[in-house]
Amino acid sequence: MNIWTEKSIALASQKNYLDLLYKVYPMSINLRRELSAGVTASITKLFEDRNSSELLKTLLKLEIFPIKDSYVAYLKADKTAIDRNPNTVERITGMLYEMGLDEILDKASSPKETNRQIGPLFKRWVNSGSLGVKVTNDHKELIEYEGNIVLDGSDAVMQSFAKEHLGYGHGKGLDFIGKFNNKYVIAEAKFLTAVGGHQNAQFNDAILTMKSDINTDKTVVKIAILDGIIFIKGNTKMYKSITQDFDDSEVIISSVLLRDYLFSI
Repeated sequence: MNIWTEKSIALASQKNYLDLLYKVYPMSINLRRELSAGVTASITKLFEDRNSSELLKTLLKLEIFPIKDSYVAYLKADKTAIDRNPNTVERITGMLYEMGLDEILDKASSPKETNRQIGPLFKRWVNSGSLGVKVTNDHKELIEYEGNIVLDGSDAVMQSFAKEHLGYGHGKGLDFIGKFNNKYVIAEAKFLTAVGGHQNAQFNDAILTMKSDINTDKTVVKIAILDGIIFIKGNTKMYKSITQDFDDSEVIISSVLLRDYLFSI
């Protein structure tokens, strides 16, 4: 196990890890989605008139549909299916009428889930200058700059840069590219909040990036920037993996320790 992984586990179990992590991943109050007065009035009239087809079409335009139903995604993708499938329309709108207008409006304006807000936060933290180095969105400047520097860009932009200039062959975008002591550092960053399912997939994405092939004469360091329950000591698959499946050259590190690591390489 790499020393930085050991330090991350120790940080999580012995110090104010969550307080420090909040600087990287600040969780905002989940404000409710807004429905305009016009949309609310339209939904109200269609509901009261029992205009099922138009009510369904109107609700499908919203960011969130008031009920969870496996057929909703299909109807969102193909609105013409509404006119061809009257039984499905009747079934779904029947549930809506049973809910009542107030609950429909409440569900349609419900706050975004916290997990959906996490993605951009790491990059926002890096781009704010928290690492204490220059931030650039200019690929040429990143290459030519003589000091320590990090790249500001979308996952796809970073993937394109890494593919063109660093021989990166993995098919995933990147969350971090930096140059420290003339060594390029690339990584995916994940905040893991649960065990199993999608979170295991997120973990695997970060690990596959760390293990991806590189074909370049430049010095490239591949790491995994992980946070959350992964560092809680126990019998979870992820904890066993980071403590047993990697050698001391493979860096799995908390974002809280990232600055110290980067200046140490």
